[in-house]
Parts: sequence; structure tokens; C-alpha cells
Amino acid sequence: MNDNELLDIYSDYLISAFGLTTATGLSELLGGAVSHDRIQRFLARRELTAADLWRLVKPHVRAVQSDSSVLIVDDSIAEKPYTDENDIVCWHYDHAKDRTIKGINFLTVMYHAQGVSLPVGFALVAKTEHYLDKEGKPKRRSPGSKNDYYQQLTQQALTHQIPFKYVLHDVWYASADNLMFVKHTLHKEFIMPLKANRKVTLRLADKRAGRYVRVDTLVLAPQTVREVYLEQVDVPLLLAKQVFENEDGSTGLQYLVTSDTTLSYDDIPTLYRKRWNVEPYHKSLKQNASLEKSPTQTVRTQTNHFVAALCADIKLELLKGATKLNHFALKSKLYVRALQTAFVALRDLQPVRLAA
Repeated sequence: MNDNELLDIYSDYLISAFGLTTATGLSELLGGAVSHDRIQRFLARRELTAADLWRLVKPHVRAVQSDSSVLIVDDSIAEKPYTDENDIVCWHYDHAKDRTIKGINFLTVMYHAQGVSLPVGFALVAKTEHYLDKEGKPKRRSPGSKNDYYQQLTQQALTHQIPFKYVLHDVWYASADNLMFVKHTLHKEFIMPLKANRKVTLRLADKRAGRYVRVDTLVLAPQTVREVYLEQVDVPLLLAKQVFENEDGSTGLQYLVTSDTTLSYDDIPTLYRKRWNVEPYHKSLKQNASLEKSPTQTVRTQTNHFVAALCADIKLELLKGATKLNHFALKSKLYVRALQTAFVALRDLQPVRLAA
């Protein structure tokens, strides 16, 4: 059995498992056909990379690709509170929780085409540099920023000749440098939200004079777009003020800008809504592909487990198309089947009956 076959088996195991995923557990599941040591050697031998992921996902991308598709870039943290700290398992600030948490911070570039969402590249934030903070406490940091990873991942997608029209991301990647990179280096369009304090102007003359105002001070008619100029961005953009109702009944407000000046107001939020496909991906990766359930201890084995979890997610996404069931419904179906098998096995043992 070669490593490709083991990766296939291991990623199936990550989908079918409901608890901790270990080499011993997989070996027992296979009835000893593959030894515990063989699985450990597979995880420790060669560190899998984004190139390996692309080799595996490429035929599935080619099956759905179109020139009007989108790339989605986002990051998340796989929590590893009980794992020893190393270059990739370390402390990261989580914007959603507004605190630092211990785990693996990863970025994904996702390709969304024809209703299918596939990870086509990734980066693990490795904090390899050690330093002392102002209080003399030892800290770690990455030699590159998340914006560096953003540009590397989107450029990689272009190098792989993945056709797409728009790059979508959240407000954390909305730096002027990233927007200029998408427009002038990738020669693609972007749609992204702005923080309320970003500086814009409605007139080119004001831009040239450096006269900007906060975006939240602009008076914008509902369901309309305005051409604006963003500070440090050299192309005109369309700005849409989106007002929506949150699940709790409160009103939400979002300023969306795009470099595609041909879009209507309705087009902008409709296209940007595709970015939300990355949210269930993060959740499914952790809950359905066992990303956080491995006891691996080294950077190499943790990286290989991460890539295997991405492979598991790809399998779930392809099964979703074949079965019309989402990832969570598929996992639930497996769980019910496992319970049925366990129940039948128990009845076959003919345990003592307690009924009178």
C-alpha cells in the first residue's frame, strides 16, 4: 500500500470517526490490515504541501470551473488547547472571540463554482521567530503577515490557471495593498467590506488633494451605488451601503466596495454573499473532518493531518453534490448507521434480558 492509498484511507477515517483519531484507532478499524506503525510512519515521513492538495483537487476543479467563478480567502483557528506548543500550535488572536487562543491558524483559498466549494490552497501560520515583549516575556511571531499569505495564495491560484473573476474576503484582508495586488497584479476584480472609518472621497480632485472623509459620514441613498475613491487605491470603486436584519432582529450595516464598476447595487451583495461558503467549510472541517481531534505532536504530523482533513472536506463536498445532503447531514447519516451497526452487534451477543 503506497502513501496515496494511505492518505485516501486516512481521510475516510477522519470522516467516519466520532472521537479522537489515532493511528491505533485506524489500525483497529481495519482489523490490523494496516499496522499502527505504518500509519505513524505515513504521517511522519514527508510533509504534505499545498502542491499535494492541488494535485488531488485539480480534476474536481476542472470539472466545475468557469470564468465567472470566485476565489474566497479567509482564515480560522483549529483549537489545540492540550497540545504542546510548537511553531504552528501556538497562541493566536481570534477576532471572533476577541481573545488569544492556542491552536493552528490556517488560511484557505477556496474556489466556488457552480455551487461547489473546494479548497485549492492553504497556508499554516508558523510563528518561527522568538522575541521578548516589552515586559520581557518570551513571545513568538511569524516572519510573514497574513496579507503576505493572502497574496501568495491568490497568486498561486492564478499560477494553477484556475479561472475566476472575483476575489472575495472579509474586512481583515481589505488593505489597500491587497486590493491593488488583486487589480494590478492578478488583473482580477474584488468585492469586500470596508470598516466604517476607512477614508474615501467622491471626487477625483479631492483624492488628488488628499481630502478624504470617513465612509460612514457619506449620505447614500438606499439601494444605490456611488463611485468613490479609496485612500491609497488608484482606481475608482463602486460603494454600496447594505442594510440588513440580523437573526436577533437588530439592524446590521455593511459598506461593500468593488473594483468592477459595471455592477448594479443588487449585483454587489449577491456576489459577495458567496463568501459565506467559507464559514460552513471552517465548521465542517473541524466537526466533520476531525481537524481538531488528532493527538499528533510534531509540526510534520500535524501538517499532514491537516492536509488529510482538507481531503476529507473535499470528499464531503463531492458527496454533497452526489447525494444532495450537506456535510452535516452526511455525517449524521454515518452516525445513525454506526449506531445501528452497534445495536445489531450488541443484540447478537445475546446479553441478559431485563424484561419480566
